[in-house]
Amino acid sequence: MRATSEIVEDNKVKLSVEVDETEVSTALDKVVRSIGSSVRIPGFRPGKVPRKVLEARMGGATALRAEALRDALPDFYAQAVIETDVDPIAQPEIDITSGEESGPVAFDAIVEVRPTVAAAGYDGLSVEIPSPNVSDEEVEAQIDRLRENDGEFLDVDRPVLTGDFVTLDITGVDDEGNQVAEASDYLYEVGSGLVVAELDDAILGVKAGAELSVKGTPEGGMPLELSIKVLDVKEKKLPEVTDEWAKENSEFETVTELRSDLTERIGRMKVVQAQMSMRENTLLALSNLVDDEEVPAVLIDAEVNERLHDLGHRLESQNLSIEQFLAATGQSGEQLVDSLRTDAARAVKVDLALRAVADAEGLGVDDAELDEEINRMAEQVGSTPDALREQLNAAGRTGALRAERAKSKAASWLVENVTLVDEQGNAIDRSALETNIAEIEEKEQAISQEES
Repeated sequence: MRATSEIVEDNKVKLSVEVDETEVSTALDKVVRSIGSSVRIPGFRPGKVPRKVLEARMGGATALRAEALRDALPDFYAQAVIETDVDPIAQPEIDITSGEESGPVAFDAIVEVRPTVAAAGYDGLSVEIPSPNVSDEEVEAQIDRLRENDGEFLDVDRPVLTGDFVTLDITGVDDEGNQVAEASDYLYEVGSGLVVAELDDAILGVKAGAELSVKGTPEGGMPLELSIKVLDVKEKKLPEVTDEWAKENSEFETVTELRSDLTERIGRMKVVQAQMSMRENTLLALSNLVDDEEVPAVLIDAEVNERLHDLGHRLESQNLSIEQFLAATGQSGEQLVDSLRTDAARAVKVDLALRAVADAEGLGVDDAELDEEINRMAEQVGSTPDALREQLNAAGRTGALRAERAKSKAASWLVENVTLVDEQGNAIDRSALETNIAEIEEKEQAISQEES
């Protein structure tokens, strides 16, 4: 078999394929064996029906040959795809140009292929990630949370302020005047919004003994009219931050030591957060370099279908149906597909852009790297490298595997080369994202030894 390819229009390629007569005969023999083993003709055992008899039963030699070609063309096309190294993304339009009745067979296959995008600007991307630096405000906020545990409530004789704690008697009635809620001596933090949002505005500025009426709707509830009496007003006084307080409420002797430890702990957490967001945010920024017009709808549709398929499998493993999932999430099938389509379009843009980066930066995958990947996959699935390689070649998936490895290299290259900035646009020093695990473990071990 011989195959050539040529570009006929944007993202479409024509494969011209010639199949030798011997290959056609092999395909015809296969069809004869298949039909002969299944057909039942009086006087002949299954699998022993002569070809002439089959031809007569099917309408002649031409009809039998047509059946053979219908069965063989998908395999011939798949071989042509591998031979020409094209990357089809849709089903082909096949037209047999010669050989339908006898001799060698020739056919053309026009197929849409994966487009090549430019991803212009990939080498100058600026990517926002959470800052790994610890601010004084973050440390003080953590200290205030520790102080909250030792805070005490003090009665105050002044109007209510946000952050105060008030003791309330509450009665609630619905639209028909039925009492549906009641609470006595309810301690409420002003500004928390835990009853109804309207309460926080209404209670500001009143003093103990005040009575007021508030209309609002609790989250997930029905509209209510609340009758409220303010029994008292309290403010929460937190302890002063002293060495004595630090010693009583932590394993440290001084406030300085406590702040230093909190700074280190918060810093480690922020570094992890920044590291985790680097790849995701880099790929998101990369996807924005690809215009919507460059993305074929067929690729997005395929990605949506794959995600729906995966969702169905996950639900099935939990004994749930798609209908139950839609009911539980309060969305229609159309809304689900729309939400999946948004993510699918972004995923396709990332795929196309990573391929572009791999090509532009020469991040190809040589045979040794491909062998390494196949060996790794074979070990995971409990197969041998040779058997897996044969399966990949037969399915035409070797090129896809090579592309996936190249895309992984492109993603790593991008993460290493983008400019990192924080939420305010300030450049982030990459050294600030490095964590010395050995040093952290050594410090924690020293503290443990001191405590013991």
